[in-house]
Amino acid sequence: MKKLLIPIFVIVLAFNCNTNASAQAPDAVKKTFQSKYPGENDPDWHKDANGYYEANFKIDGIKYRADFKADGSWVETETSIDKKDLPKAIKKVIESKFKDEDITEVEKVQSATKGEFYDVEFKQKGKNKDVEFRADGTIIN
Repeated sequence: MKKLLIPIFVIVLAFNCNTNASAQAPDAVKKTFQSKYPGENDPDWHKDANGYYEANFKIDGIKYRADFKADGSWVETETSIDKKDLPKAIKKVIESKFKDEDITEVEKVQSATKGEFYDVEFKQKGKNKDVEFRADGTIIN
């Protein structure tokens, strides 16, 4: 039994080392992250489907996810919010245009290219539908 456990331990240890190494962000990304979020020293790094480096972290108990390109440029930062916390103008648009659809997720987003907006995900068969709103209720996608 001991002979079997040692090779398994070595394989698990090697796998964990490779996973952590691939999830580490380049220095340029870490530098941009630190300048944008000073004092946040322990984000969890992942690489997403778009090839961006994702930092998952908390500020004052609120969870954030920030995306960066490999060159260090910031893409966007998202945080999940409750549907009840959406601006009133967005709630009115949802009530009039999407009243029969179920909301699965709501995020407040700060984007390098789009500025601040709210991403509301509606349940659909297959892939869910994301609708992006400005605070004044304007749909931007």
